[in-house]
Formats: sequence, C-alpha cells, structure tokens
Amino acid sequence: MNDLLENIYQFSIAVLLLCSVISVRLLKNLKRERKLSYFEYTMYLIIRIAVLLWLASFLLIHYGA
Repeated sequence: MNDLLENIYQFSIAVLLLCSVISVRLLKNLKRERKLSYFEYTMYLIIRIAVLLWLASFLLIHYGA
C-alpha cells in the first residue's frame, strides 16, 4: 500500500511539473504578443520560482550537498 501511495505521489508531481512548464511556455508566448496583466505576470514569476525551488530541493535531497 505504501508503494502505491509513493507511486501516486511521484506521478502527481510529474503531472504538476508538466502543467507548470506548459503554463510558463503559454505565458511566455503570450508575453511576446502583448503585455501581460498583473495577475498573469505574477503567475508567470511564481511558477518559474516554484519549479526552480523544486528542482534545487530535489537535487539536494537525492544527490546531497
């Protein structure tokens, strides 16, 4: 049971990261066409920072530092 929950957790993280990357790409393309609204720009920054923080923490946890 614990392995199943761990697999579901890992899958959900992968899906969230994929959605985050797609959202950043869409906002980046939208940024080229027009100026982003305050909400869109804030979302763009928060998603990018969150992905970078997740990546840094993942590397530190799995590969130690």
